[in-house]
Amino acid sequence: MKIAKTDNLAGDLWGGLAAMLVALPSAIAFGVTIFAPLGGTYAAQGAIAGILGVTALGLIAGAFGGTNRLITAPCAPAAAVMSALAVQLFQNGASGESAVLMLTLVGLMCGVIQVAFGTVGLGRLIKYVPYPVVSGYLSGVGLIIIVSQVPKFLGVPTQTQFWQSLLAPALWQWQGVAVGAVTVAVMATAPRFTKAVPAAILGLVSGVLAYFALGLADPALLALKGNALVIGPLPMGGEGVGFGDAISGRWKAAGNLNFGEIGRLVVPAATLAVLLSIDTLKTCVVLDALTRSRHDSNRELIGQGLGNLASSFIGGVPGAGQMGATLVNMSSGAQTRLSGLFEGALALVAFLILGTFIAWIPIAALAGILIVIGFRMFDRDSLHLLKSRTTILDFAVIVAVVVVALTVSLIAASGVGIALAIMLFIREQIRGSILRGRAYGNHRFSKRVRLPAEMAILEKRGDVTAIFELQGSLFFGTTDQLYTTLEPELKTRSYIILDMRRVQSVDLSAVHMLEQIQGMLAERNAFLIFSALPENVPSGQDMRKYFDAVGLVKTERRVQTFDELDDALEWVEERLIDEEHLERTRETLLELRDIEVFHGRKETTMAALESCMDKRSYKAGEKIFARGDAGDEIFLIRRGAVRIVLPLSDTQGHHLATFGRSDFFGEMAFLDPAPRSADALATTDTDLFVLSRKRFDTLAEEHKKLATGLVLGVARVLAIRLRYANAELRALHMS
Repeated sequence: MKIAKTDNLAGDLWGGLAAMLVALPSAIAFGVTIFAPLGGTYAAQGAIAGILGVTALGLIAGAFGGTNRLITAPCAPAAAVMSALAVQLFQNGASGESAVLMLTLVGLMCGVIQVAFGTVGLGRLIKYVPYPVVSGYLSGVGLIIIVSQVPKFLGVPTQTQFWQSLLAPALWQWQGVAVGAVTVAVMATAPRFTKAVPAAILGLVSGVLAYFALGLADPALLALKGNALVIGPLPMGGEGVGFGDAISGRWKAAGNLNFGEIGRLVVPAATLAVLLSIDTLKTCVVLDALTRSRHDSNRELIGQGLGNLASSFIGGVPGAGQMGATLVNMSSGAQTRLSGLFEGALALVAFLILGTFIAWIPIAALAGILIVIGFRMFDRDSLHLLKSRTTILDFAVIVAVVVVALTVSLIAASGVGIALAIMLFIREQIRGSILRGRAYGNHRFSKRVRLPAEMAILEKRGDVTAIFELQGSLFFGTTDQLYTTLEPELKTRSYIILDMRRVQSVDLSAVHMLEQIQGMLAERNAFLIFSALPENVPSGQDMRKYFDAVGLVKTERRVQTFDELDDALEWVEERLIDEEHLERTRETLLELRDIEVFHGRKETTMAALESCMDKRSYKAGEKIFARGDAGDEIFLIRRGAVRIVLPLSDTQGHHLATFGRSDFFGEMAFLDPAPRSADALATTDTDLFVLSRKRFDTLAEEHKKLATGLVLGVARVLAIRLRYANAELRALHMS
């Protein structure tokens, strides 16, 4: 056990080191990108902010987040939002100190919002942002990063816009372009040759070497002071201020803070919180898939929020769970969240050791790194959506998000994307049919086994019943389809049965439509019947209680509800048979000669047969036999009804059939002695004739003609039952 702990510690240490090497160059580049719009003297402060962000996020988010192997560091969405805000503040005339304070407050507010997200449980919801929205905003962020870095790549003066820089080649500094090109080329091709060293490190080192190689030909490049091509002196003492002053100096402008300006920071802070949360949880989902684990999204958001609070408080850049650094961390042997703590601590150590070197990092090299990162963020796989007509609209959502991200803002892009995704979802729901099957009462029957006279009535009059099996969601988008489906039957059918087994949800618009349908049926004294109303649909809705709450199933209305479709069909069938005034004295005990299978037999024959039979009585709910029982009797019903049920568990069973007065059951064990295959329950007080196979065989030796007639009578009834079952199966198949 001790060895395993040592192995894990070593793996976490190497994973943290590798992750730091990936995250640190990007963090420095992100920090410079955010602070550069405030003036050249702030570029070095941005580099420190990136390093402090790696340190604080690694230590705090790693300690409180709890997702094993996750690496949190400054990221592209944070750079996109914060740099755009820095440009806006500069254009509005804010001083450098005031702008830095505003950026700090945005980071703090972002952290607070993320903690709130996790506290109230929004982590689960953020994960369900539609893929086209996520794809669009990631592509938008990537393009924003590329657009913001092109001027730095070309070496044009600060504040030069993207199009201005492209259209003014005279402003380009070829040394910066050369350094940036070398960085991009090495970073893009390095993974083909080695994965031992992160591509960002190789690209950065190559850019620095290219810069010093150019410095051999132009000595002016080897001077730090006034050199716009490099980050420049860091505030580590000497010419600059102390390191502690660099952290605390941003709070000096707090005395001049206008609280009216804080309100304008809420939107960018909320934007940042949402984007960083999505970025983190997206990385966690990928990590779960790779490691077969499961993260706690709400706890992770709290940890991320605390990390961004700590990072912003000490002057660092906000961040999120980084996909690239996390995968490097995992592949380097990391097992626990200690790897994130090591990554944060090692970033600070690297800064203290390599502080002087950081001053010589070329701006164009950092721009090249970010251009490659931005290019890789662009979802090129989404172009495959153009190949199919069914996915073109999904591609349109991605394009819309990207366009809005570039022209308005990322938060507006997310809002537009979600709105469009909702519209696409509704469109798909509307296009899907809510009708799974349709049948009529003269082709589909209940499981109540009927006598031939009753079946003749149902075949003749059963078409007054229409059965609709519905599916999917009944909501405002499908109410018209629901009415169109039912309308042809509303004027001709006396019973409309809606089987709701497969309905996923119902809203008030659909209920209102059903009320209108019920009203139309009531005018003709017709019934609207619901069967199998779900008590717990996927949304958690209890449809039975909901229908009762909105008044759809009031007792004074001509509306009926049943637990199963079979119960609804049986209720309708009983009404139709009763309307024909068929002679059915249910309470009178039948004599043997009155039972259907023995009609027309001689009295002497009946007397001989009855002498071999037992007479039994059962109370309602009493079990006649159970599955697995031994028995060879056939049961003939003199009065009452018997339900045959196939038990599925201790509390559940499948209803196979119901037999009524003058019918029989148990014939399988009578014809082929074997254990009972189902349960038989008396649904009402029931009286039976019972004939065992043993006594029947004895009788058959003396009355062969009687025995043959009985077997043929049973076979005839079974054949009729099979014929009706086949007809019903054909009707179901054709519906």
